[in-house]
Amino acid sequence: MYIIPMEVTVDALGGYRGLRAELLVALKKAKPLTATELGEQFGLTPNALRRHLKVLEEEGLVRYAREVRGVGAPVFAYSLTAAGEGLFPRSYGTVLATALDALRDAGGAVAVTDVLETEWRRLAEEAGPVVDALPFHERLGLVAELLTAKGYMAEAIQVGSGSEAVSTLRIHNCALGEIAERFPDACTVEERYLERLLGVPLVRSTRRHEGCGRCDYGVTRQSIVEQQEQS
Repeated sequence: MYIIPMEVTVDALGGYRGLRAELLVALKKAKPLTATELGEQFGLTPNALRRHLKVLEEEGLVRYAREVRGVGAPVFAYSLTAAGEGLFPRSYGTVLATALDALRDAGGAVAVTDVLETEWRRLAEEAGPVVDALPFHERLGLVAELLTAKGYMAEAIQVGSGSEAVSTLRIHNCALGEIAERFPDACTVEERYLERLLGVPLVRSTRRHEGCGRCDYGVTRQSIVEQQEQS
């Protein structure tokens, strides 16, 4: 398995830097994590991390709760609060959501979809000539970088090899989070334009808005081979 690194702009995290910013990113990317799990990830003892987590908790960005995992004793696992989630960038937000509500009332669902497509269409037109010239694995990495630059916190992952290989575009932060909650068509538009950029059909295996914490778009090695044969 390899992962194309995902760059995170610390300035997008309300001024948090260093380990505390990295803890926020780790909790954004994963389901609730214990201090022990975080310690293994950062190479530090749980106690060393707890004081940083305590500060983040006191500032209302992190919370912890008891979880039952298997047959062992309950554990305390940390996750982001709504305020912690709010540190990660959103491209639009409440103002646009309100405007889209008014647009839907006036022009119907089609008018909303047209607006949602505008930014994706611009990205596809600007990036298309560069993306189309790349082999698929480089194309996937570039699309992940483009999305991350727009606040999506994306990474490209490949698991397995040969005919069993599955490439995945993983999105940890939905830059259209509030919009997608109120206008499900936003997810449909996103998927359609990602398929256009990548040139292959995608299968969404997880969705943030179904409680998974991330969106995964997967494509099998066979689909990539078929696309290459057709081009």
